[in-house]
Amino acid sequence: MSVVGYSEEHIKTLEWREHIRLRPGMYIGKLGDGSSQDDGIYVLLKEVMDNAVDEYMMGFGKKIDVSIIGKEVRVRDYGRGIPLGKVIDAVAKMNTGAKYDSKAFKKSVGLNGVGVKAVNALSSKFVIRSIRDGQIKVTEFEHGNILKDHPQKTTNEENGVEVIFQPDEGMFGNYFYISEYVDNLLKNYVYLNSGLVINFNGNKFFSRNGLVDLLNENMSKEGLYPLIHLTGEDIEIALTHGLQYGEDYYSFVNGQHTTQGGTHLSSFKEAVIKTIKEFYKKDYDPADVRSSIIAAVSVKIEEPIFESQTKTKLGSKDMGPEGPSVRTFIMDFIKKHLDDYLHKNPDTAEILLKKIQDSEKERKAISSIQKLARERAKKVSLHNKKLRDCRIHYNTNDADKLDSTIFITEGDSASGSITKSRNVETQAVFSLRGKPLNSFGLTKKIVYENEEFNLLQAALNIEDGIENLRYNNVVVATDADVDGMHIRLLLLTFFLQFFPDLVRKGHVYILQTPLFRVRNKKETRYCYSPEEKNKAIAALGPNPEITRFKGLGEISPDEFIHFIGKDMRLEPVRMRKTDTVNGYLEFYMGKNTPERQDFIIDNLRIEEDKIEEEI
Repeated sequence: MSVVGYSEEHIKTLEWREHIRLRPGMYIGKLGDGSSQDDGIYVLLKEVMDNAVDEYMMGFGKKIDVSIIGKEVRVRDYGRGIPLGKVIDAVAKMNTGAKYDSKAFKKSVGLNGVGVKAVNALSSKFVIRSIRDGQIKVTEFEHGNILKDHPQKTTNEENGVEVIFQPDEGMFGNYFYISEYVDNLLKNYVYLNSGLVINFNGNKFFSRNGLVDLLNENMSKEGLYPLIHLTGEDIEIALTHGLQYGEDYYSFVNGQHTTQGGTHLSSFKEAVIKTIKEFYKKDYDPADVRSSIIAAVSVKIEEPIFESQTKTKLGSKDMGPEGPSVRTFIMDFIKKHLDDYLHKNPDTAEILLKKIQDSEKERKAISSIQKLARERAKKVSLHNKKLRDCRIHYNTNDADKLDSTIFITEGDSASGSITKSRNVETQAVFSLRGKPLNSFGLTKKIVYENEEFNLLQAALNIEDGIENLRYNNVVVATDADVDGMHIRLLLLTFFLQFFPDLVRKGHVYILQTPLFRVRNKKETRYCYSPEEKNKAIAALGPNPEITRFKGLGEISPDEFIHFIGKDMRLEPVRMRKTDTVNGYLEFYMGKNTPERQDFIIDNLRIEEDKIEEEI
């Protein structure tokens, strides 16, 4: 038995930049390539934006200019500027910042002096420009190391800070920014800071009505009743109900979008339910009150405690050093103001009551089969027959769990290849048995009556909403042929019909697998398009071996490992405000069979013809 040495020479102290680059997940969550809205490149942008917005919140500067050209990001605020003698320390010395002084930044997001240092360390190019009272200080960095420290000089520029950075491709791979994700990030800042102007690549973002504007932007159609908008010192809420399944929440702390909720969101839900039950003097089931709710809550807290550096979940218990608990503060506010609103607006109260009663009727209609469905899911033994689980899951406090993924596939060969190739720590596989049912126009009762849907719901753990979702990435992995396309549409119909938040919150993806393999004796290249294939042929020389993959089952486990590893290509399924769920489903899965059939066949034929011509 070998003995592992352990002595003084084994104890190492890493410099700040080395530690960030060695353990980036501690600082920005997952790395990613930009295809997911929680990928690291967006977190880097957010860290810089947080500092700029904090200046606005303190009353300095009314606009922020942002541009992304290729991989280079620029953020320019018009605040006070970093004191020139501390510019380098502010971006390259851990635990350094003005936010330790609560007088300077009373209710700020970033309190630990880490964020912008992580941006610096994880960027191949990082430039900080601070302008203050006619003087400017500029320093250039590479991977956190000073490349060039320019001498201080005079300038006519307005006060403020400009940060220019380019995330390191050595860390993030061949990443790309999706403008829609950047738009959503920046819009949230203006919704939470009425009066702030953010200019991004020629577009102007501005809000007068705060969270009301946020909900209107994210709702494809009007709610059942006018938005309820309540504001107070350090708190703002907006809510309505719709007709969709599920619940949709947007929660914020000090301007930070807490995508995983936390104390403030759970308190908000509890308070809304308690207030409504007391208003109608009836002990409604909480699920009936919350069904189809669309709501936003924003609070401001002194020295908030987040559960990770990425600040996606609040763990704070108190509003301030001597203030009430977050729960008490929110409960008291909603109890008074929501109750007052419902008394003053009887029309809204009547509509809300009918919605709750309708939800109650539907729930009772399916309650008799829910118990049987749950028992059936247990008897089928998910872990052995349908689901090959992974060891970590999304709904935990560890930022590394953001990589947790479930592949939904069909067919024994495809499921087998992915199962043998996957990373058992973070990747799970769910095997479909044939084509799922077309659920368009059906009620949620079918989710429990249909075995495949019931088991998939149980595997994802979304029966009570996506808050308990077990995997951050839900990946549809089907063949790129007519049957695979049909299965894909049926699964998306299921998600959009009953769990639309899965799509709206950016959890659903399509796995991209290569169409071709091009190889010679020395090298193998996998190509996802005819264009990539042609480049591979040119690079590998004359007469390479060319293989066309017809389906996932044809790809061996030894090869599949290349397609679901760190270079995995995922196409996000995204929805915009102008996209209506019913409109999509009516066209693709409704009764317009000839029209839909022509559309699918024409589009598939174009792609097939293009591929065959290239071969």
